[in-house]
Amino acid sequence: MLVISRKKGESFLIGDNIEITVSKIEEGTVKLSISAPRDITILRKELYDEVEKENKSAAASDMSLLKKLKK
Repeated sequence: MLVISRKKGESFLIGDNIEITVSKIEEGTVKLSISAPRDITILRKELYDEVEKENKSAAASDMSLLKKLKK
């Protein structure tokens, strides 16, 4: 893992086309601005985790339902 220190207004690059800029720092919160191509999906980690959890839940099968279909 790379740890980078930045001040308000400073930025860093990910690859050639994603720029992350520190927009605001106040009361323990950091606001970031992200400049990236439209085809890049950007999700908050907690939202990504929730979608992944829901997908796994939807994919889980109830074997008793399958047994009823065989009858």
